[in-house]
Amino acid sequence: MLSLKFGNKKITSDRPAFVMGILNVTEDSFWEKSRGGIERAFEIINSGAEIIDIGAESTRPGYKAVDPKEQISRLIPVIKAIREKSDIVISIDTRDSQVFKECLAAGADVLNDVSSLESDKNMLPVLKASSASVILMHGFGLDENHPSDKNIVKKVNDYLLSRARFLEENGIDSEKIIFDPGIGFGKTFEENIALIKNSKLLAEGKYPLLMALSRKRCIGGLMQRENTAADRLSSTLTANILSVQISSKIVRVHDVQETIDALNVMKYLE
Repeated sequence: MLSLKFGNKKITSDRPAFVMGILNVTEDSFWEKSRGGIERAFEIINSGAEIIDIGAESTRPGYKAVDPKEQISRLIPVIKAIREKSDIVISIDTRDSQVFKECLAAGADVLNDVSSLESDKNMLPVLKASSASVILMHGFGLDENHPSDKNIVKKVNDYLLSRARFLEENGIDSEKIIFDPGIGFGKTFEENIALIKNSKLLAEGKYPLLMALSRKRCIGGLMQRENTAADRLSSTLTANILSVQISSKIVRVHDVQETIDALNVMKYLE
């Protein structure tokens, strides 16, 4: 039985990984079927996701920044609607402390910060004052590319461990920290694949690992044919199952029901 604590909530599953469904309350996320509001939120919940990750600012290549007030206006009605009917773990995908503070008050449980709390110096005190868990992600910058690095696994691991150490030294319990290697964030195709294949080397077994592969370009690159995000369901499911076999405890996905089906099969056949 898989068990993890998110904020004040302890959740369990008889499947080998938890499913985090993606909801983008924005019009410019890279996969249009992840976009929506309250109706889409309940589609994710009713499909069986244990966690819903809600963002109001896309972090796809070429993204446009969204004012914090606009993020808040998009997020709060959705969180409140969820909380009227569901106790699902709610994760908020934001780098802005004011956005997260408002979401906490509305009922959020987890901070998913792609900057690992480096974008906003006020995020740490907001997190510290709460009971929320936090997802730390490695990225080379949302718009930045870099030369290929043969030591990418060590580089990502060292960075995430340093950010975890920083949080722990500032009063954040280690049980509240989750690692995300940041597949696709400024990394080359080869680096992305190396991180997926060697993810068991990350976190030193101390922190649960989240893998966010859903319909990403690097997953399409494994298909050996021309493709778009719309073509990548089967390759995403395969990559997610293999990542869970290696080390992942959480998979962040657009296709919740299909992922749960795959994990159910895995549960009986692994």
